[in-house]
Amino acid sequence: MSELPKNRKVTRADVARYSGVSTAVVSYVLNNGPKPVAPLTRERVLEAVRVLGYRPNAAARALSTGSADMIGMIVVDSRNPFFAQLCHALDRATVRRDRSLLIANSDREHVAAADQIHDLAARQIGGLIIADVLTAVEQAIIESLDIPVVLINQYTGASKTPAIGVDFRAGAKSAVEHLIEHGYRDIAFVGSALAIDRRERGWSDALSEAGLALGPRLHAPFSYAGGYEAGLALAESERRPRAVFAASDQIAVGLLAALHRAGLRVPEDIAVVSFDGTMESAYTWPPLTTVAQPIAAMADEAIRQLVTGVLTPGLTTFPTELVVRESCGCAAGVSGVGAGLVEVDSTSHLDLSL
Repeated sequence: MSELPKNRKVTRADVARYSGVSTAVVSYVLNNGPKPVAPLTRERVLEAVRVLGYRPNAAARALSTGSADMIGMIVVDSRNPFFAQLCHALDRATVRRDRSLLIANSDREHVAAADQIHDLAARQIGGLIIADVLTAVEQAIIESLDIPVVLINQYTGASKTPAIGVDFRAGAKSAVEHLIEHGYRDIAFVGSALAIDRRERGWSDALSEAGLALGPRLHAPFSYAGGYEAGLALAESERRPRAVFAASDQIAVGLLAALHRAGLRVPEDIAVVSFDGTMESAYTWPPLTTVAQPIAAMADEAIRQLVTGVLTPGLTTFPTELVVRESCGCAAGVSGVGAGLVEVDSTSHLDLSL
């Protein structure tokens, strides 16, 4: 083969001509398939690659071979501050391991989560992360896949699929115990109506162990609007609680807005603590006391398992941390916290459907 003109990019066709094979054979060698290549032919192709200095086009290679270097992710709603931060942490973790992340939202209209799982798997991804609660059908689908799957932000590891999460029940309990230590006796819960939500159970545990009656239980969507509607309901309640545990920072932000609109002061009139530890919790007014999940550490572990193929059966649990700020009454100069609090003898329940 004659010498190539200077500054001209070497192509796959050049490698094929130099080694005396077709471009298809060059592709089989560089991509390890799908068809086998004789050892001597393989050596000729690799020698041509070395001599000519051929560098495969990454985009073309992805199109021809699929996306084995790509990790797929299904998330409920990437606009949610917690999931946005989780997606960012997972993206950084994949980059550190020379991978990339493809994100799909499971709240898309007219697209079932099962269809999204099949769609991502068909792209020949190297692994799949799911940050959503799975149905029995969806669980069966992922167990049948020939790619590694890791669940994240999970409550349980009862299935065969590796799962990563925190002890939601213990974390929620620590937040409510912090409120009780302030002297609050009437503490409400705002969160999901799902029976599996361990955060509600942690709220209940803390109150029961302290010998206190359960405060109002308001079930609302995990959204700003859900928190806002719950906040208005609390503000208008005849027996307004003295403190609230919100099951997510997103709910708590909506809650704060509603309480402010109703003319109530936080924490002077009603204290608030939340769950997740997202960045926005530090920039609300007042700043939120929240149970922080170690998002970066969980993301690193999920990617490590997928990339190495060393999957950990069951649930891998990470510890939470109570980040104390002003919304609970700490460092806010609130006087008389705990004084004149009203105890509730029965549990009230509001179910907000937005």
